[in-house]
Amino acid sequence: LPGLHVFTIAFALEVSVGKANTVMALNNSNVLLPCTFTTCIGFQDLVFMWYFNSTELIYHGKIKSKASEPTLMERNPRVEFVGSTTGKDNNISIVLKNVEFSDAGKYTCHVKNPKEKDTQHNATIFLTVVQKMVETDNTLTLIIVGVVGGLIGLLILSMLIKRVVLFIIKKTQDGKKECLVSSSGNDNTENGLAGSKAEQKAPPKA
Repeated sequence: LPGLHVFTIAFALEVSVGKANTVMALNNSNVLLPCTFTTCIGFQDLVFMWYFNSTELIYHGKIKSKASEPTLMERNPRVEFVGSTTGKDNNISIVLKNVEFSDAGKYTCHVKNPKEKDTQHNATIFLTVVQKMVETDNTLTLIIVGVVGGLIGLLILSMLIKRVVLFIIKKTQDGKKECLVSSSGNDNTENGLAGSKAEQKAPPKA
């Protein structure tokens, strides 16, 4: 049934390693491998494991309930649990210490929740180990952005100038029209000049 299908999805176990699934670390440094999980109906005796390249188990923990922190079952000596499951987020992140080039690869965070009929889910993060961090040269990008921005600015400025010029021309033409109307209305009425619209007096009778 469609309704039952939606109900099942809503209660599904979800595991996440964040928006970015790649991490870069310096050789001989410590690196955080993030992982969180969510479940709508809660959990009991939940089991989580971290695997390196899908086969090597590097951390195994168990969480009795929301009120308790994880219990360590098994771990690699260089792996330390840094998460917490009693707070808002069910954080089961780990830190890999003294990273070596051989540590580069795929790390999988796997979770199984018996309360959801042993529903299982996992998320994967990829680790790259480098000798030194290389700064990205954004000079070319900045130049392109500057040129494009300058062209857009010039275009907007030319449009504004055009609008101002058209506005001035329109105002000037409107002023000339007003002058023409005003002068034709007067039509030389001063000093009784010929062509005046002043009333002509009738000639006196003899």
